[in-house]
Amino acid sequence: MQTKRTIFSNRVLPYFLLAPQLAVTLVFFIWPAFQAFRQSFLREDPFGMKTTFVWFANYTKLFGSSDYMNALWVTLIFSVSVTVLSMGVSLLFAVCVNRVLKSGRIYTTLLVWPYAVAPAAAGLLWWFMFNPSIGILPYILRHFGYDWNHRLDGNDAMILIVIASAWKQISYNFLFFVAGLQSVPQSVIEAASIDGAGPFKRFWTVVFPLISPTTFFLAVINVTYALFDTFPIVDSTTSGGPSQSTNTLVYKVYADGFVGLNLGPSAAQSVVLMLIVVVLTVVQFRWIEKKVQY
Repeated sequence: MQTKRTIFSNRVLPYFLLAPQLAVTLVFFIWPAFQAFRQSFLREDPFGMKTTFVWFANYTKLFGSSDYMNALWVTLIFSVSVTVLSMGVSLLFAVCVNRVLKSGRIYTTLLVWPYAVAPAAAGLLWWFMFNPSIGILPYILRHFGYDWNHRLDGNDAMILIVIASAWKQISYNFLFFVAGLQSVPQSVIEAASIDGAGPFKRFWTVVFPLISPTTFFLAVINVTYALFDTFPIVDSTTSGGPSQSTNTLVYKVYADGFVGLNLGPSAAQSVVLMLIVVVLTVVQFRWIEKKVQY
C-alpha cells in the first residue's frame, strides 16, 4: 500500500497553517489549565489583595472533606447512569431505525432534533415536566401512588438530572450507532441467519462485536460529557440539591469558586477532576480497548 505525503515547497507554510489552532489551544486550554494548577497551591482572598503559597494544603483539606467525598460518589453514580441510559436507548433506537427502509430518514431527522437544544434549555424543559406543582409527569405518577418531589427527595432529583442529561446525549449517540449498523455487511448477517441464529443472537454475536469500535468511542465521549458538559443541566434543574444529593464535581467547582469565592480549593478541585478524566481515558484505551474488535 502506497502512502501519499503532502510536500510543501515553503517550510514555513505548515507552521502558519497550524498557528490558528495552536493559538486557540494555548489561549483557551493550556493557559487556563496552567493557571488552575498554579492557583491550586495558593490561598487567596476573594478580592485578590493577599496571596499565600500553601503547598498541598488545599488538596489535603479537599480529600478530608466529607462534602467532596459525597460529590465524588454522586458523580460516579451520575456518570455511569447517564452513559448506560443514553447509550442503551440510542442503540435501541438505532436498531429500530436500521430495520426501517423507507421512512428511516424521517425517524433519523426527528431523533436528531434534541441535540440542537441548548443544555440549559433541556434542563428547564425537564424541570417543567417534573415540577411537583405544575408538571404533567408528577400528576401522572400520583395516579399510580407515587408522590414525586425532586425538591425534597434526593433520589427523585438524581433521576431527574440523569434523564435530562441522557435525553440530551441520545441524539449524538444515535447518529454514530446508525452509521455503525449500516456499515455491517449484510452478507454476514444473512450467513448467521442461515446457520439458524435468531434475531437476538445475530445481534449479540455478530452485529454488536462489529460495532464495538463505535461503542468504545461513544463510551469515552459519554463519560467525558457526564463529567463536564452536564453543568448547565444540573444548574437549571436542581442546583446541586436537595442536601447536595446532585452536587457533582463540576458543579461543586462552580459553587465553591464562583459562588463561595473559595478560589484555592476550587482550583484544586478542577485539577483533580482533570486528573480523573485523564486516568479514565488511559484506563479505557489501555485495557478496555483490547476487547474492541477492529
